[in-house]
Amino acid sequence: MIATILPGSSNFHAVDYNERKVAKGVARLLEMKNFGALGEIRKPTPEEMAQFLMEYSSMNPRIQKAQFHVAISCKGHEMTEAQLLDFAHQYLKEMGYAEPGQPWLIYSHNDTDNAHLHIVTSRVAPDGHKIQHDHERRRSQAVIDKILGTDRTQKTEQDLEAAKQYFFSSFAQFKAVMGSMGYEVFQKDGNVFIKQGGRIQKKLPLTEIEALYKKGYQDKARNRQLRAYLKKYRDVCANKEELQKEMKKNFGVDVVFFGKKDKPYGYMLIDHANKTVIHGARVLAVEELLDFATPEQRFDRIEAFIDQLLTLNPKTTQGEIFQKLKKQRAYIKKGVIYFDGKSRPLPPFMAKAIDRNNRISFIEKFKPTSAAEVELLCKVFKVDRPDLVDISPERSSNYADAVNKLHSIFNDPEVKSPRSTMYQEGFIIRQVDDTYYAINFKEHILINLNEEGFDVERVKKKSKKQKRKGTPFKKSSKLNPIKSLQQKSHQGLGKLNKKGIGSHSANREWEVGKKTNYDEVDNGHSMKM
Repeated sequence: MIATILPGSSNFHAVDYNERKVAKGVARLLEMKNFGALGEIRKPTPEEMAQFLMEYSSMNPRIQKAQFHVAISCKGHEMTEAQLLDFAHQYLKEMGYAEPGQPWLIYSHNDTDNAHLHIVTSRVAPDGHKIQHDHERRRSQAVIDKILGTDRTQKTEQDLEAAKQYFFSSFAQFKAVMGSMGYEVFQKDGNVFIKQGGRIQKKLPLTEIEALYKKGYQDKARNRQLRAYLKKYRDVCANKEELQKEMKKNFGVDVVFFGKKDKPYGYMLIDHANKTVIHGARVLAVEELLDFATPEQRFDRIEAFIDQLLTLNPKTTQGEIFQKLKKQRAYIKKGVIYFDGKSRPLPPFMAKAIDRNNRISFIEKFKPTSAAEVELLCKVFKVDRPDLVDISPERSSNYADAVNKLHSIFNDPEVKSPRSTMYQEGFIIRQVDDTYYAINFKEHILINLNEEGFDVERVKKKSKKQKRKGTPFKKSSKLNPIKSLQQKSHQGLGKLNKKGIGSHSANREWEVGKKTNYDEVDNGHSMKM
């Protein structure tokens, strides 16, 4: 039994992650508890469930990332769904998440070979205090042992004795055997330490392990057989992780790589059936083993990887994806995947989500402190998901200096037009109803002029209509309007003919109007609210 505690968040994105699995048909909601009236009439949306958890967690505003998300899995299907659910209830109770009134969601997933559940709840208790999280992963392992009635010391002794029965010729190979059993092993000052669940479970002299080394052992027939297995499954697997899974599932062989995770320089095979550890180079060169797929298949994997990143975090930006794709020698730019000198566009829904997330990331640089400010910035940057924008608890460090700067402009008797002077300082004015905002896109500053006590009358736009002695200026109506229109039309055509441009397609730009610079629209300078 394994409990994996996943990253927290402020907006409970784990709800959307699990609900997307439900929508794909590989998960279902088993239990929704203590959500008040939500869900009594109809099934709530992921946004409604996440919003409830955020509002519940707001009882303790000191907790920045209140989401508690844990995956509990067993080996294969040794537990039924009902047994796993009962285990989850006990786990929540022992970890301090089962006080009366504590809301939680429990999902059952069936997208792997191991039966597992996902639990989403809040780190805030019903009375508002923060649920204990010190040494959380260590306590989690202790809770699992308590529920299962496992004596960890005795279990470690049994596993160590089992490991000693293997044929291995180095400490690295012994370490790999123990690693396949779920232990972390290291040596220091002539001793070997065996660690699990965040604790040292066993300490023994290194000489005791060295005495077990068996040099020169090799079963050439078995090596040839393993070579055939590796090549066969390499050709049907997308990556080394899938290869490891298939070899363990079908032949009871662990493939353990060493070196950098994204670029291993070697590997070893733990043949559990024959209790033997084999150096991988004796079976198949690592370069040949890792020669998996065609570029087109690689594009498919990269695309699926990006989809997974967006599933785990709906706010993932292009920059964050770029960093993770570097390990695969790939990158994305403006909705296009680039790999090995070739390119392929992302599906439109992915490209749109990433573009939206880039805009959200830029919006959050302004540190909006209210829903109104979020709504304004979302309109400016054309973001249709203001619910994904985090409201900042405090202003940016240069906010106060900017406010003082604007006050000095308003207080300067020589300044006749504060609006123009503010523009020279990098600020533009945006109006929402009766509220006026000053925005500096370069410095990422948003100032509510009404709240900061500015005389907003001085930044209101003046009417541009010409007046004559208090009455609006009217153009002369002496000319026949139809005749005037005909004259202008002939004049326009004459200009086109003089330039020697007569085709319909050649005058496309003339028909639709001036060119528009996208960046000017995007940064908000040419946008009208």
